Amino acid sequence: MGSQQSAGFVQAIQLGKRVTTSEGRLVILDDINFSISAGTSVAILGASGSGKTTLLGLLAGLDIASSGQVKINAIDLGELDEDGRGLLRAGSVGFVFQNFQLLGGLTALENVMLPLELASASKAADTAKDILTRVGLGERLHHYPSQLSGGEQQRCAIARAFASSPKLLFADEPTGNLDQVTGKRIIDLLFELNREQGTTLIMATHDEALAELCESRLHLEGGRLVQE
Repeated sequence: MGSQQSAGFVQAIQLGKRVTTSEGRLVILDDINFSISAGTSVAILGASGSGKTTLLGLLAGLDIASSGQVKINAIDLGELDEDGRGLLRAGSVGFVFQNFQLLGGLTALENVMLPLELASASKAADTAKDILTRVGLGERLHHYPSQLSGGEQQRCAIARAFASSPKLLFADEPTGNLDQVTGKRIIDLLFELNREQGTTLIMATHDEALAELCESRLHLEGGRLVQE
């Protein structure tokens, strides 16, 4: 990483997020600056309420900053409308969430095929089958999320995230709903696929041991970055 002036694949420049509540204005993030190089892995560490998930949302263009800029591959997200940000995500961004975010009415295969079809990828079914087999779900293609264990659901979510070979992957507490043994297997898989595809990985976690697996770490406290 480097300063906000150095060219990076993902940049936060004086980034801030504030919301107005019944009790007044609440500052969620304040003056966040960093630069992340392509192909690296970064952990965003912090306790619950520190602003990790909000920061991920801003970096992914799922939320709009109150101040400052987010740039992905030199594209300022603030200059794109909602459709433009959606197109950027569809073409180059993957997500892995704590609660899996699988669609209950779709099978594992259909869940993984969906983003490929939305991106008009050719041979979506073949690609989805290949990546599901890669994550150990080759025999579970036609099972619905309710028929899968937590670990299997997260494997399916990881397959969905990597199926389109994203340049950038966001993971928000990816082992938060899993037991320790299953969580370790999921993290091993996540990093293995990440290395193979050369993806830029940005992961929010409160787990110091998990963060140590990343190449660099950012610590959030009360909405501000602090030095390690």
